[in-house]
Amino acid sequence: TPMNAVLGMLHLALRTEMTSQQRDFLGKAEQAAKNLLGVLNDILDFSKVEAGYLQLERVEFDLHEVVDNLITVIAARLQGKPIECTVDIEPDVPASLVGDPLRLGQVLTNLAGNAAKFTEQGDIQVRIRLAAPVANQQARLRFDVVDTGIGLTAEQVGNLFIPFTQADLSTTRQFGGPGLGLSISQRLVQQMGGEISVESVFGQGSRFSFDVL
Repeated sequence: TPMNAVLGMLHLALRTEMTSQQRDFLGKAEQAAKNLLGVLNDILDFSKVEAGYLQLERVEFDLHEVVDNLITVIAARLQGKPIECTVDIEPDVPASLVGDPLRLGQVLTNLAGNAAKFTEQGDIQVRIRLAAPVANQQARLRFDVVDTGIGLTAEQVGNLFIPFTQADLSTTRQFGGPGLGLSISQRLVQQMGGEISVESVFGQGSRFSFDVL
């Protein structure tokens, strides 16, 4: 895509000799391009969901690989913040699953990424457990993403899953984004046979939970 070409050229340019000022300019342009690519991907995904063209895969995958990718992404976003991020997978959760690992990872990355964005200190926990016993080779898994961030009011919780909506205008100004991540995540989880719920205390943190089959 054009944005990938822009990122590729910026990556190559940053490997050449240049002044510190030029490197600073190109580094900021690269970060802005990455942010823009994320916005474009959200808009494209939302358009596919609305049009009914977003199809989920059913393939064998390793849950631990999904978790490893999640940890890598979140660790990069937490650089410089005094925050501990932990993942707790209960022993009876099967590692080998059948489903869509890309979309499951997308939902987890969105929820944990939001936790990283809105948490300045404390911890972020991702918990994975069986929501129901394994039967007929099917398992319903429960995922919880818990943070000690800024939290939400009851009114903000009510608006969370509305497309193109942020918690409030100050959030939009400070953190940006099109306000599609949670809406897309909700639709993906519904396609995976589950629902997302949220519990939050303003000023203390939030817990986002979802279950998938």
